[in-house]
Amino acid sequence: MTTIREDDFVSSIAEALQYISYYHPPDFIKALSEAYDHEKSPAARDAMAQILVNSRMCAEGRRPICQDTGLVVVFLKIGMDVRWDARLSVTDMVNEGVRRAYLNQDNVLRASMVRDPAGGRRNTGDNTPAIVHMEVVPGDRVEVKLAAKGGGSENKAKFVMLNPSDDIAEWVVRTVPTMGAGWCPPGMLGIGIGGSAEKAMLLAKESLMDPIDIHELKARGPQDRLEELRLEIYEKVNALGIGAQGLGGLTTVLDVKIKDYPTHAASKPVAIIPNCAATRHVHFVLDGLGPAEFAPVDLDTWPEIHLQSADTARRVDLDTLTRDDVTAWKAGGTAPAER
Repeated sequence: MTTIREDDFVSSIAEALQYISYYHPPDFIKALSEAYDHEKSPAARDAMAQILVNSRMCAEGRRPICQDTGLVVVFLKIGMDVRWDARLSVTDMVNEGVRRAYLNQDNVLRASMVRDPAGGRRNTGDNTPAIVHMEVVPGDRVEVKLAAKGGGSENKAKFVMLNPSDDIAEWVVRTVPTMGAGWCPPGMLGIGIGGSAEKAMLLAKESLMDPIDIHELKARGPQDRLEELRLEIYEKVNALGIGAQGLGGLTTVLDVKIKDYPTHAASKPVAIIPNCAATRHVHFVLDGLGPAEFAPVDLDTWPEIHLQSADTARRVDLDTLTRDDVTAWKAGGTAPAER
């Protein structure tokens, strides 16, 4: 029987949220760096460079990767042989960890959660409550998957009830352009297939917690239908040319993740939830020996990038800017304005 102390759990949640606010996962940095190296579009390449430089600066200064520090999503697998030494419920402990993280005076994080969403929409002030999913499983540990999910990408979530004979990849490729660039690509697509309407959405969200491994999959080849589907969607979505920040280019998604579940014979529920370039998640395990520890990401993980001189950028005088000026600009355009 393992005993998990309340303060160990709460402090682990709080530290994890601080950690992911300024550290991108190394697999994301590596995948984006490779995409940057292969990108041909100057505008998309510059967008990736800015993301990577910003990412490293945030890691060095321990400041948020994005001003939208997200809503907190937690997946818990609680072992049947775990005992809690706590006065709060598990959900309340998660929320206490969120509260401590977002009000941390060394790195205050933006509180985005509002209560009474259909009415007054008043900010809760500390980014609580979190979205908590719990499962009781065999074992004597508590496994935690935790993410801070930005509103821009969350708002682009899509769901459909397809006919059993419908082509999933076709629907995804048709749907992604309707999402625009508001989800801040390049990121990941999480796809849930099967179960019921709510189960498909949950599968899509949980799939985004997995590491980026599409290049390993391409190298070894698919071993089942889901892996074939991942590769098909990955290639077809990137062929759309949406690109980094919607500026065109070769890479719209760094990976496609899929989880499935048995479903009713008459049904084919499918969900898409994208992750933006501020991909923030971490996994840890509590075994009763104290709070989780999070090692700093090695700064050598980031590539050496030097941003272009500001002389190449378009200069805009906000005092004289007109709607016609903006209408004349082209997506990705960076040419200096005429003097």
